[in-house]
Amino acid sequence: MIDVQHLTKRYGRVTAVDDISFRVERGEILGFLGPNGAGKTTTMRVLTGYMPATKGRTLVAGFDVFEQPIEAKRRTGYLPETPPLYLDMTVREYLTFVARIKRVPAPERTRRVGAVMDRTRTTEVADRHCGKLSKGFRQRVGLAQALIHNPDVLILDEPTAGLDPKQIIETRELIKGLAGDHTIILSTHILPEVSQTCQRVVIINKGRVVAIDTPDNLTSRLRGSETMYVQVDGGPGVEAALGDVPGVTRVAAADHQGGITGYEVDSARGHDVRRELARAVITRGWGLLELRPVRMSLEDIFLSLTTEEAPADASHAESSHE
Repeated sequence: MIDVQHLTKRYGRVTAVDDISFRVERGEILGFLGPNGAGKTTTMRVLTGYMPATKGRTLVAGFDVFEQPIEAKRRTGYLPETPPLYLDMTVREYLTFVARIKRVPAPERTRRVGAVMDRTRTTEVADRHCGKLSKGFRQRVGLAQALIHNPDVLILDEPTAGLDPKQIIETRELIKGLAGDHTIILSTHILPEVSQTCQRVVIINKGRVVAIDTPDNLTSRLRGSETMYVQVDGGPGVEAALGDVPGVTRVAAADHQGGITGYEVDSARGHDVRRELARAVITRGWGLLELRPVRMSLEDIFLSLTTEEAPADASHAESSHE
């Protein structure tokens, strides 16, 4: 549904986006993740046709964003970080105006406006001026304008920026509910946003893509081994018994309280040792209190991929234009 091919965007001598490529499948929510200044917003603006690429090609629903801009834009809904509201219009007036400029047929406009207000839960403020809305309602109205023409693709740039915790949860649930009907790119630097909303992640740093995968796959790739946490109520010899299990490569005590000790147990990737670990504990009469996989958090993954030293080349400097 979205196909980005070798996209590069330069501002003079500064390269904001450096030869990135990725695809988003129909109905998928893709998290576009990176630190501030990584090139996220620049990429979003190129995808929506707001600015031209220096090099590369971008297809939306099969249409080239710059060779067939009208067709691509008809299939795209865009919510920038600051919603593009007309503050002196009521919500209903504003959405009706957007429906007109997005060429929603006149007989359908009233129905479409009502439908997107229902979906974004903005019906209660339909007759309130946009300038008098809270930050949370402004974000919802911004999402409603992106949905008004029922686009195939939604591009959302920092959709929960500045919201309170309750508003963040509501907005996340709303976005998740749009998956399937719409293909969504969600740009953010907020890690929980991705882990709780997105099915796949593109991580960008200094204008370059450094990873594309699911969070679970990124965890196993970066760790290089499977790790289990095993908590045992037992006597001497627990660590040795766990280490004797076939496939185990390392056993290390992680915590200790009274006679109860927790261990981190590593095994080769793809080697499931849970049954053998449980058997080694139980057959010796010890108490198996906990057995669970240890996963890298998205925070760990993000830091691992974005804190490595990068070339000190001016062309890869962080862009002030993001």
